Amino acid sequence: MSSHTKKNLKKDVENQAPNFGMPAELEARFARTALGGETLGLSHMKLAPSFRIPFGHKHEGQEEVYVVIRGSARIKVEDEIVELREWDAIRFDKNTMRAVEAGPDGVEYLAFGAGTDPRDAETVPGWWSDEEEAK
Repeated sequence: MSSHTKKNLKKDVENQAPNFGMPAELEARFARTALGGETLGLSHMKLAPSFRIPFGHKHEGQEEVYVVIRGSARIKVEDEIVELREWDAIRFDKNTMRAVEAGPDGVEYLAFGAGTDPRDAETVPGWWSDEEEAK
């Protein structure tokens, strides 16, 4: 068995967003399996301008880091809104609910996670609503 795996995130990893009923404004490429990761996950996410992911999510058994590689975003982390620009990195503790909204030029980011169960995710549809933000 080889000691490494090389994959192109755009060519070798399928956009899974349509498989989950997500709109065309979202691309989600989950590379853990393609790369043969056992405890490390890597995802490439791309959001159209001003698009907000329509659910919040958290992981019980893993922390994650997001790195913005293009554009800008706002992330709701629990009850706080955090602004991110290119090359900003943000780490989330285990069990930290969050959702991402792209800036006016869209956003592209990499998400790195460490955990043994790739299905460890709790999602909450509509978790970040405009009405809640206006309060």
